Amino acid sequence: MSNIYTAVTKQDGDWWIGWIAEVPGVNCQEHTHEELLESLKIILQEALPFNRKDALSSVGTDFQEEKMALLKGKNY
Repeated sequence: MSNIYTAVTKQDGDWWIGWIAEVPGVNCQEHTHEELLESLKIILQEALPFNRKDALSSVGTDFQEEKMALLKGKNY
């Protein structure tokens, strides 16, 4: 399964600001577009394991983990 995420970026005055659309809380600002994309990658790489750890600590014990894939083009 591919790990593809969507960076939503825009220039705001002297700054570039951006978010990862699929992961709330992953956002940043930088002086250049290239720096912004690099920072978003770094923050996303840090956020994913943190979010996983947070979810697992919230669930307690006696739980199941199941892999899920979304099929492109399906509307739910």
